[in-house]
Amino acid sequence: MQISGRNQIPGEIIEIKLGDVVCEVVLQVGENQISGVITRTSVDNMELKIGDKVTALIKATEVSFIK
Repeated sequence: MQISGRNQIPGEIIEIKLGDVVCEVVLQVGENQISGVITRTSVDNMELKIGDKVTALIKATEVSFIK
């Protein structure tokens, strides 16, 4: 499989906040956390659970930095 998104960040699921339609999935990436919202159908179809190793794919037209 080829993916056009260049920002691929591997991590481990540490929390899943289930909603009726969408869910928040939180990844531990080193000392940092990344959270994203995906559909409940995707969580169910992928059989996501705490402890799973997944890759966050971030595709955006803008990235901001803070120093």
